Amino acid sequence: MSSPTVLAAGNHFILPSLLTEAVTEATGGTVSAGQIRELQLPWPHTPLGKVAEVDEASGTEDQLIEALQGVRICVTEHAALTERILAHCPDLELFCVGRGGPVNANLDAATRHGVAVCYAPGRNATATAEHTLTLLLAAARGVGDTHTDLRQGVWRGDYYDYDKCGIEIEGTTVGLIGYGAIGSRVAKVLAAMGAHVLVHDPYAAPEALAGVAEQVGLDELLSRSRIVSLHARLTDETRGMIGGAQLAAMPHGSVLVNCARGALVDYDAVCDALESGQLRGAGFDVFPEEPVPADYRLLAAPGVVLTPHIAGGSRQVAHKAARIVAAEAARFLRGEPLAHCANPAVLGN
Repeated sequence: MSSPTVLAAGNHFILPSLLTEAVTEATGGTVSAGQIRELQLPWPHTPLGKVAEVDEASGTEDQLIEALQGVRICVTEHAALTERILAHCPDLELFCVGRGGPVNANLDAATRHGVAVCYAPGRNATATAEHTLTLLLAAARGVGDTHTDLRQGVWRGDYYDYDKCGIEIEGTTVGLIGYGAIGSRVAKVLAAMGAHVLVHDPYAAPEALAGVAEQVGLDELLSRSRIVSLHARLTDETRGMIGGAQLAAMPHGSVLVNCARGALVDYDAVCDALESGQLRGAGFDVFPEEPVPADYRLLAAPGVVLTPHIAGGSRQVAHKAARIVAAEAARFLRGEPLAHCANPAVLGN
């Protein structure tokens, strides 16, 4: 029996069966289910970790080496691609990662071995934007504390006190740090709700903001915005960009939301601001350390709404990611240019 053309290395989110279905559909049936080998990886039941030299990966090198024997194309979300795997899988030509960046792949090694690596930008933009709005609204209206009180049998009518009442979006100035695929979606919804939206993003095109948001510097955004939401990438420049000084620059009783990256924010400074009332609320989906330690200070802070890094998780995202990587596999097999190749030098482009 001949070797399969494709390895569908799925997990419990992007199921192997979803990848198989997407590949057969994208290739018009020229790659049948019988030509696809499926591999079940353990994420999220087992947290992502470091596999040899790559980060945020799932599975083991031995597991991938065995599954990739004879395979030309791997479609996956979190499977590792390391120097050792590449050295033991000479038939591999294309590695498609269904996430915003192929951090689980050693790009330098892949390039040396002539393996193209693709990724899936924007696959969770809608889900993350919607989750951001969920946390933003919940934090602005004090849903976290009131929910906890009521679950514990405490009816807090005093939340009608003026000093404890929440913030409406209509008429409020909301600042977004970052205006990419996620931030721009959040901005459009907030603008439709009647917010005045400020944006700090030096890379945002003026025409993309027209009629939706006003581009300003970071200092001005912080001083004017009653609600601030982070949508920036994590770089050396943005790491720790929101600390004590930035929180102090915001109007008293403001709200901070972060569904981007935990390392953008000094969470000890956030706790100080929540305890002092400088922040009236906050919503976070990402943290510097994940999973969050049981004694993490933020867990006991007032006014917070917390979720365990699930903003990008929806059933639609699983299907979108599968379709994006499957489309790349189909382009590769037809000899067409790849849409999202992270190492185009392999292709001679």
